[in-house]
Amino acid sequence: MSTYQPLQTALLELEASMKAADLWRMPTPDAEAFASQQPFCIDTMSLPQWIRFVFITRLNALMDARAAMPAKCEVAPAVAAYLQQEKTPAHHQLLVVRAVEKVDQIVTESA
Repeated sequence: MSTYQPLQTALLELEASMKAADLWRMPTPDAEAFASQQPFCIDTMSLPQWIRFVFITRLNALMDARAAMPAKCEVAPAVAAYLQQEKTPAHHQLLVVRAVEKVDQIVTESA
C-alpha cells in the first residue's frame, strides 16, 4: 500500500485539529522567514506557522512528486512542548499532538 494516502489523511486530520485548537488562522510569513537555517524556522515564525506553511506544504509537495519521504520525522515532541508552554487547553493539546504523532509515524515508517 502506498504511504501517500494514509499521509494525506493524516495531514488533513492535523489541519482539522489545528483549526479546532484555533491554531490555523494566521498571516503568511514573509518570504525571508522561509530562508531560516534554524530547526522549525524558530527564529522567523511561530511553530504553528511552520507546521502550516512549511511542514504540511513540504510533505504535500513530496507526495505530489511521488518522492521519497524524509528518513526520520520527529515533530511531535516540539509541538507538545510548544502547546504546553502556550497553555493551550489540554484537550486541544492532545488532539494536535496525536495528529502530529500520526504524521511522524507514517513518514518515518515509509523511509
